Amino acid sequence: MDKTLQQAGEAVRRQVLGNDYVDRAFTNADDFSRPFQDILNEYCWGTAWTDKSLDLKQRSLLNLGMLAALDRMHEFGIHFRGAVRNGLTEDELRAVLTQIAVYCGIPAGVEALRVARNVRDEMKQKGEI
Repeated sequence: MDKTLQQAGEAVRRQVLGNDYVDRAFTNADDFSRPFQDILNEYCWGTAWTDKSLDLKQRSLLNLGMLAALDRMHEFGIHFRGAVRNGLTEDELRAVLTQIAVYCGIPAGVEALRVARNVRDEMKQKGEI
């Protein structure tokens, strides 16, 4: 494992998803799943998200489209929250949802909108937006 990349990945993961989410992931990890958290930090967050070729907003846009296309709605919700944290505006998020509906199909767009509304409502209740 590349500890430097792993630490950089954890830092950006915390920035995008929040300390509560990352702390919960580590707390819930056991001997079986802990190595997976290390891989996520190094490979996913470290290798992909710390590359300066794209900014965090661009990465969030990409993730929302890919996760919707793959019908990974749990992850879509997590990354929708991250997209808000990364500064995507209401208009940008609405445009993403429209693009998802057009390119992934209306059922995927409807489900993505449902998840997005739930995340927005939760974030509003917590005072995050």
